[in-house]
Amino acid sequence: MGQLDPRPIGVFDSGVGGLTVLRALRSRFRGESMVYLGDTARVPYGTKSAEVVTRYSLRNAEFLVSRDVKLLVVACNTASSVALPALRSRLSIPVVGVIEPGARAAARVSRTGEIGVVGTPGTIASGAYQRALAGERPGARIHVQACPLFVPLAEEGWVQGDVPRQVARTYLAGMRKAGIDTLVLGCTHYPLLRGVLAEELGPAVTLVDSAEATADEVEHLLSGGAVGSSGTGPGGLRLYVTDLPDRIPELSARFLGERVSGAEQVDL
Repeated sequence: MGQLDPRPIGVFDSGVGGLTVLRALRSRFRGESMVYLGDTARVPYGTKSAEVVTRYSLRNAEFLVSRDVKLLVVACNTASSVALPALRSRLSIPVVGVIEPGARAAARVSRTGEIGVVGTPGTIASGAYQRALAGERPGARIHVQACPLFVPLAEEGWVQGDVPRQVARTYLAGMRKAGIDTLVLGCTHYPLLRGVLAEELGPAVTLVDSAEATADEVEHLLSGGAVGSSGTGPGGLRLYVTDLPDRIPELSARFLGERVSGAEQVDL
């Protein structure tokens, strides 16, 4: 075992979707304490400029660093697509985004190199997954589709039945026609719709959850000694939001898989 470091892991997202990343981390690292910040007052980030998203991301990071975190997970695809260079240059702790791990995982599991990516309009327009996948798998054919209706469906709990199935069928028509064998879920809300997406695409298509791939990256840092682990545990959890803390019990049950009684509201 490497050196012990009891400090928590910090995670931030523009809202509550990043709780799926937190869920993967909590499941994998039961001994680690974690601090989550959801910038619910300024969500969504996908409609904002890269400069604004970077500024918000730096403020989020400063807040978590003030909570003495030992590494930072950027559980937001939009922030991961534009703000990682600024975060890594400003912070002395490791910074992990969700795009690079997801792209690596997809490049590794794809048999044919026909890879699909679904995400918010902002993430798809940024080209971040396309660049990351091209770097990981030169020659791969990347098929992208913005799926703006998936986020409200996930937040309302409409993840099964005819409505999400029809929306998924419409969005994924081009992917099916292209014959993809791997689909990256390029938004932290989308794992809640995994069942519907798998049903529409069939068993021959592998779904890559960026949350699980990000947990792999964190495990590499912990096991490799880049960051000390906390040891056994159990690890604590603190949730902070910038608005609407009253929705956290309902949304944490859905996205995190555990009902958190409340979150502390903070002003950044």
